[in-house]
Amino acid sequence: MKTVVFLFLFTLSLSAQIKGVVVDENNQPISYVNIAVENENSGTSSEENGAFTITVSETKNLVFSALGYEKKTIRANQVQKVILNAIALKLDEVTVAPKRFETRELEIGKVKNETYQAFDNGPKIDAKFFPYYSKYKKTKYIKQVSILTDSEIENASVKIHFYGVNSDGFPGDELLSKDFVVSVKKGVKKTFFDVTELNLRMPKTGVFIGYEKLIIEKNKVEREIQDTNTKKVLIQKTYYPFMLYNYVQRDFIFTFYGGKWNKQTKQDSNNPNPKMMVYEPSINLVLTN
Repeated sequence: MKTVVFLFLFTLSLSAQIKGVVVDENNQPISYVNIAVENENSGTSSEENGAFTITVSETKNLVFSALGYEKKTIRANQVQKVILNAIALKLDEVTVAPKRFETRELEIGKVKNETYQAFDNGPKIDAKFFPYYSKYKKTKYIKQVSILTDSEIENASVKIHFYGVNSDGFPGDELLSKDFVVSVKKGVKKTFFDVTELNLRMPKTGVFIGYEKLIIEKNKVEREIQDTNTKKVLIQKTYYPFMLYNYVQRDFIFTFYGGKWNKQTKQDSNNPNPKMMVYEPSINLVLTN
């Protein structure tokens, strides 16, 4: 009788605290870079001085993306200094217009279901799509963007993105030449941000507005909590603000994580309704002439 011995080899992937800094080709720090673990829903952001810290397996890849710079994917154990090269941006939808006399306003993006849910969504970007309608001809400029947030700290910073639409329907190029970073107050607040000076036209293919939480020290709150099993005292880190979401019917929803855009559509083929129920970020736009 022969004895067959099977040998199983396991690769132990241990997480480590990785520290680094993101700079441009002139060695200047790049603030608020989105740093994602490739193909995973985790990551962090660079600080104002370009520094970052992330706990991840050294064998994982990190994806670095920032407005105006080439995206770069690097092994986690090689990110002590990351250099991102600047790229020329195509801003076809952004026009320099003479001073306008605003006589009309139209708020778009309101939903019938005004129930809200707050999520600690990490460094991913959740996008809301605003289709274009012919009735916008008389209010073709974007005047304000509003977001609904819940924060336990004053002046928590978030990044707002404006994307065009690719031919495949995915979020395309950003419509701004630099980051649009704003602050929100403590509590549950609907905050309007004036973007008149950006001279943004409502694209006829529609526009995606994205919300990105910044995983930075300024936004962090630490609390001591006790593990119910081990009774050990742990430090819980929470980053504010929380975005509030509407639970609505949609054909699709896009989220940027793992270094790429991911599209969610209805999976249940037995359901005759082509739409699905999703959590969509509570973002509205105000258009003007």
